[in-house]
Amino acid sequence: MILHSTNFIGSFERESQCPKDGKPEYAFIGRSNVGKSSLINMITERKDMARVSHQPGKTQHLNYYVVNDEWYLVDLPGYGYAKISKKKREEWRKMINYYLNNRAPLCCVFLLVDGSIAPQKIDLEFINSLGEKRIPFCIVFTKTDKEKEDKREKYLQQFFEKMGETWAELPPHFITSANKRIGREEILNYIAEVNKEYAEHVSK
Repeated sequence: MILHSTNFIGSFERESQCPKDGKPEYAFIGRSNVGKSSLINMITERKDMARVSHQPGKTQHLNYYVVNDEWYLVDLPGYGYAKISKKKREEWRKMINYYLNNRAPLCCVFLLVDGSIAPQKIDLEFINSLGEKRIPFCIVFTKTDKEKEDKREKYLQQFFEKMGETWAELPPHFITSANKRIGREEILNYIAEVNKEYAEHVSK
């Protein structure tokens, strides 16, 4: 897929405020500071498309970007640690859950997992919650350039073994590095294929 244009549409506090034109949507989510903004900037080839921050909890709303005027990339708040109140954290949780459970044009959730560290319980729990709700998703391993290949492969194998305890079949996954621009083409090609399926479904 070639990107001709990527534009920020808006930042919304709840699903009911989001665009209603029915374009297919792809949501990006992960633990705070997993490298989500860096990945989005790499995919869109825009250094400032998503603001990169070293402070967890920077993304606080449903941030929409329209790509090629054909589909939406949706940047969701991260889960896990953030210097916010319990009340605010609960508001985020409800906002994210409502969006994931009720957003009709949502085609896939790209769940970002730090590939440079051992499997984290919070990521596995989030994956299982997506499965329980039958929400389609892919796993995107980020920061894979931070460790040597043998150690990275060890972490990935551990992650898949943990998933194998509750999953009979593993979801699609991508190996990425924002610094080395690894994984961009694979993700965009996957989105292009899903877009075709979505268009065929809508036209019926």
